[in-house]
Amino acid sequence: MHEQLLKQIRQGDIKALTRAISFIENEQPGYTDLLQSLPAGIPANVIGLTGPPGAGKSTLVNAMIGELLKEDKKLAVICVDPSSPFNLGALLGDRIRMSEWYTHPNVFIRSLATRGSMGGLSPKIIEITDLLKSAGFDFIIIETVGVGQSEIEIAGLADVTIVVVVPESGDEVQTMKAGMMEIADVFVINKTDRPDADVFEKNLRLMLSPAYHSRAKEVPVIKTIATEKKGIDELMKAIREQLTEERNQERHLALLTDKAWQLLVHKKMKDISKTELKKTIEAVYKNEGFNLYSFIDKM
Repeated sequence: MHEQLLKQIRQGDIKALTRAISFIENEQPGYTDLLQSLPAGIPANVIGLTGPPGAGKSTLVNAMIGELLKEDKKLAVICVDPSSPFNLGALLGDRIRMSEWYTHPNVFIRSLATRGSMGGLSPKIIEITDLLKSAGFDFIIIETVGVGQSEIEIAGLADVTIVVVVPESGDEVQTMKAGMMEIADVFVINKTDRPDADVFEKNLRLMLSPAYHSRAKEVPVIKTIATEKKGIDELMKAIREQLTEERNQERHLALLTDKAWQLLVHKKMKDISKTELKKTIEAVYKNEGFNLYSFIDKM
């Protein structure tokens, strides 16, 4: 069955691709056979976008799609959204944010829910990205929720990691985690028509300079106004430069190790059902003196 499904995906069957993504996301029987049948070494440019909510990541992706389509590229966009705590479905919708491209034959857009993942990525994002590579997309763009640890997780997945900030992020940049500074291949200051954008850019460049931070060279900082498509050309140029740059083998192995570690963690946790966990908690919660940490320790 999975061989036929993969054949259909390679032939550009979008319905088959959609079925396969749901097949993997819901861990239906046989999904591991499908993953193990995926061909290795298929070239695809994976671009990850992360940053605080409200930075305009979706609008930026919308503008990037337009630029890539001018070059007749085939691309997939994965929007990782917060999930409902009740049904685990995605709360935000890709159709609203990128409706301009939703029916375009060269664009595939899909929302994935984090399903409680603390890092801001879907638990099955690694597997789904590899599936999309086998579908023959030139570019795969992954937009994260932008909650804390997602900045680090996305680096283990993407060839180029873009961190999107806005001029109001001043305090956040001052307290920015060292990890986030390390993984950003490109910084984008969006909404630069707002006050203090130039001052913010100067401070960010200072923090990113090799003298200030332990990096071999300065990270590109691109100013954009995504709603007006301004700065998108410069951003695409910076992305291409990063993609053609010779990658550090040590960094590649470190990111591959991170992927393997995450897959092992998810596999170890797969037998824990949230529904069953709720029932167990419900049964013992009635007892006086319920202690969450004792409960976890017994689990």
